[in-house]
Amino acid sequence: MYTTDLDTSEYNPYYAPFVNMIPEDISLVDILTSSKNEVISFFKEISEDKLSYRYDVDKWTPKEVLMHIIDTERIFSYRALRFARKDKLDLLGFDQNDFIPPSKADSRSIDSLIEEYEAVRNATIVLFKNLDDTMLKEVGTGSGSPMSVRALGFITVGHEKHHVLLIKERYL
Repeated sequence: MYTTDLDTSEYNPYYAPFVNMIPEDISLVDILTSSKNEVISFFKEISEDKLSYRYDVDKWTPKEVLMHIIDTERIFSYRALRFARKDKLDLLGFDQNDFIPPSKADSRSIDSLIEEYEAVRNATIVLFKNLDDTMLKEVGTGSGSPMSVRALGFITVGHEKHHVLLIKERYL
């Protein structure tokens, strides 16, 4: 399963930039695996002072960005599971800004955040490894828009790539 297998009708146009961040020659499970290692290495290399840095008053710190990546992956994996099981309910979205303050990500060590990220990603990899082509092509509705299971997998990786780039540009 590659991004070239996706049709743009399988996801809201809002997510197109995330899908476009994925190389066309790597499979979904392979990109989930390789990006895990890249993200872990990236966050381990950020200095402690930069992990708590905000480039503006209302902006997240890199620790909070990692927490956001974790939360979003959990939600997208949950949606993927529901859609793969032919759930036809319109799953509600979430307000990412409401999730960060109660997460208390800044009070956690980077090692604990990385441990959580790795556990969530490993669960995502196992989920997608065990979905056959029919399940991957299932389409459900999230936040009022159609979304295929396979699109959710690629969007998960593109979303984290997007945030890693932002950290490189604005924090480091």
